[in-house]
Amino acid sequence: MKPEYTPDGSSLVLVYLVLGTHPQKDVNVIGLLTTQLPRAGETILGHKFFIGFGGKGANQCVQSARLGAKTSLICKVSTDLLLDYTFVGQTTDAATGTASIIVNSEGQNVIVIVPGANLLLNFEDLKRASDVICKARVVVCQLEITPAVSLEALKMARASGVKTLFNAAPALADLDPQFYTHSDIFCCNETEAEILTGIPVGNLEDAEKVGCMLLERGCKLVIVTLGAEGCMMISVEEPIPKHVPAGKVRAVDTTGAGDSFVGALAFYLAYYPKLPMEEMIRKSNCIASVSVQASGTQSSYPYRKDLPQDLF
Repeated sequence: MKPEYTPDGSSLVLVYLVLGTHPQKDVNVIGLLTTQLPRAGETILGHKFFIGFGGKGANQCVQSARLGAKTSLICKVSTDLLLDYTFVGQTTDAATGTASIIVNSEGQNVIVIVPGANLLLNFEDLKRASDVICKARVVVCQLEITPAVSLEALKMARASGVKTLFNAAPALADLDPQFYTHSDIFCCNETEAEILTGIPVGNLEDAEKVGCMLLERGCKLVIVTLGAEGCMMISVEEPIPKHVPAGKVRAVDTTGAGDSFVGALAFYLAYYPKLPMEEMIRKSNCIASVSVQASGTQSSYPYRKDLPQDLF
């Protein structure tokens, strides 16, 4: 299967608003491996400590790039780290964003994020990057920057006919309703879905209910990611919810699997736009399933050359 757009053209830019990071130079994820996750107030012993690269947008950007996409980052970090990228702004008013992650022996995790400089990315930064946003094939946004700035980026993209993919993470119970109407694809996991709708997602039926509710709020296409169970998709064009299962694998570390999925989906949206959405999701599930079989976040993301070529 050949891409409908070649990866070399300058107009094939994916734009990410990210957690103040650069995928090669920035160090901002602190990880701890334990046999079990701590309960509230509990102190436990871990058996491994590591520092790595991360941030939702940076993760998604790296996964897209490893599949062959041309990507751009729009973000802000502190001057505490040396960076040299066109749309990576620096500030002395806050530290670079960080995340602390604890992973148990079953590959499950808990994460605490301190956004830091991410929250200082502003409308002026967007204006400086308007050319790359408006010429992109796909714009991906999340909520690790100020929500109003993320929303403005979606609006800028939509006004230029650019496809928008919004990952509602970390979720906000009082999310601005305009996020639903300015996202061509609205993606959330089970936990985020519950925060957004008040519906606990414990099975496929619950995921269907969430999808229907988000469509009622103005979404065009909703994807609820369900971890090992794959995804539930529903759209205005196909209002009957459809479950897209994931292959069964032994998970070593699930950290960043959702970002791997979003990054892969963005790649397919940009380079294989005529693929049926269900097929894009199935392929993205496959790529995310590979990522959970290794430790780490960006370090676990597969390169195109290491994946089955029928994915492309």
